[in-house]
Amino acid sequence: MSRPAGPLAPKWYSPAEVAVLLGFGLSKVKMKIATGELRSIKDGKYRRILPEWVDEYIRDQVDRQEVA
Repeated sequence: MSRPAGPLAPKWYSPAEVAVLLGFGLSKVKMKIATGELRSIKDGKYRRILPEWVDEYIRDQVDRQEVA
């Protein structure tokens, strides 16, 4: 079995990782999840966010700014 030729890209992120990616505090990310602004799923006791959902959140924010 061969190994991948580079670092693996994460399939999903924890809220703490998303906070670092977006430059937010953890509580702000948790609030955005609670209000539905940022999609997430529960995996057992853990909350997880797909990279596409982070991108979707960013696009939504840009679209809101362009409309305003």
